[in-house]
Amino acid sequence: MRSKQPGTRTSAPEVTNVSQHGLWLLLDERELFLPFRTFPWFADATITQLSKVERPFPHHLYWPELDVDLHVESIDRPEAYPLVSAVRQEQVSRPRPPR
Repeated sequence: MRSKQPGTRTSAPEVTNVSQHGLWLLLDERELFLPFRTFPWFADATITQLSKVERPFPHHLYWPELDVDLHVESIDRPEAYPLVSAVRQEQVSRPRPPR
């Protein structure tokens, strides 16, 4: 009897930094930058909300407190995934007050 090949290993995603421009996400062995202009759902989130990110599948990220689902490829190639959001671009480009 042979064992099946083990599945793809995935590590828990981790938010490593947040600035006024976006957030950095450690995913496996890569650090990805998610600019708020491209991902407006995160612009007004708290650090706690941003930090609570789950990875239910290898190519799927979920922020339960923000109800945001993203395919990992949409971070790598955002131009291939047009955003549909109620957040208007001018809201995202305005400076945010300090927390």
